[in-house]
Amino acid sequence: MSAILKANWNYPTTVWAGPGRIAELPAACARLGIARPLLVTDEGLRDAPMVKRARGLVPGTGLFARVRGNPVAANIEEGLAAYRAGSHDGVIAFGGGSGLDAGKVIAFMSGQTRPLWDFEDVGDWWTRADPAGIAPVVAVPTTAGTGSEVGRAGVVVNEETHQKKIIFHPRMLPGVVISDPELTVGLPPSITAATGMDAFVHCFEAFCAPGFHPLADGIALEGMRLIQSYLPRACEHGADLEARSRMLAAASMGATAFQKGLGGVHAIAHPVGAHFNTHHGLTNAIVLPYVMTYNRPAIEARVATVARVLDLKGEPFGALFEWVLGFRKRLKIPHTLADIGVAAASAETIGREAALDPSAGGNPQPADAAAYARIFRAAVKGDLALVG
Repeated sequence: MSAILKANWNYPTTVWAGPGRIAELPAACARLGIARPLLVTDEGLRDAPMVKRARGLVPGTGLFARVRGNPVAANIEEGLAAYRAGSHDGVIAFGGGSGLDAGKVIAFMSGQTRPLWDFEDVGDWWTRADPAGIAPVVAVPTTAGTGSEVGRAGVVVNEETHQKKIIFHPRMLPGVVISDPELTVGLPPSITAATGMDAFVHCFEAFCAPGFHPLADGIALEGMRLIQSYLPRACEHGADLEARSRMLAAASMGATAFQKGLGGVHAIAHPVGAHFNTHHGLTNAIVLPYVMTYNRPAIEARVATVARVLDLKGEPFGALFEWVLGFRKRLKIPHTLADIGVAAASAETIGREAALDPSAGGNPQPADAAAYARIFRAAVKGDLALVG
């Protein structure tokens, strides 16, 4: 087993990676000029020892832990009230994707006068924001999946429309990330698998997205290789710090790569998560082979590179497809959306919203609402032949 080393990275932002680096939280806050941080996390981590320790490292740190697994606008509003009531001057976004996204959006909105939905990732809407009103963020991921710690956006559910909205601004990118694998050791295998597959889908969709972006492509390929090697180890041996550290790196790599684009998997997963409150990474993992089947004509030649990087033998697309199915099975990922409580009756709604989702623009094979509805039905029933 190779040594687990500490490292400082500055791409795409400053990342302090390595075991035990949560101890450097005070230095991270000081670097960004944060004296009175608000720690934002999800409901499940409210009483976790790691949260208590983090708060103890920076005296006077406030706590907001009323974030749902799929954050809603009400969570943001309540977090903003806590931020302002405590006269905070920065945010520690702590946890999985929900805590990280909510923390970033609260910091972003802390000094804005316009409503949240005015900053949806549409055209140049981000220019409506007052940059001086964006509070600094230290991001501390406790799962290896979304990569939100290195992202410039946050996903929030509009409960009135049951749609996931992406709130975007370049300065939403955290100023310092503390990527400490010791914080992920307690994750159960099921969450480790679901979040890890989220990172894989980020890398895969980014690599397959159209356009010339060799930096993103290279990062995506290495991210997939790391996940192939280390995700099973992290699931089967939860205290394996090397595997945990490599998965944290792969998660950040996925989010870095998808600056190039995402695709149909995310386009479907977003409305499914909004309507059925499913785990985002698990939804992506289930939907992946159905979208691969639909996209085959557009990606068949391109995935030959992926197959080589993953050292798969045989016809490239077929070898990769079979590997994905086998990898999911090894990780105990269900094969159908029905297995996680999703019903086919909402196919038309999911198809329509998927076609409008920002991720759909990166899908390599053109797809309209009817196509997305068809893919969704296939994923609910577990029948790849229904993809068409």
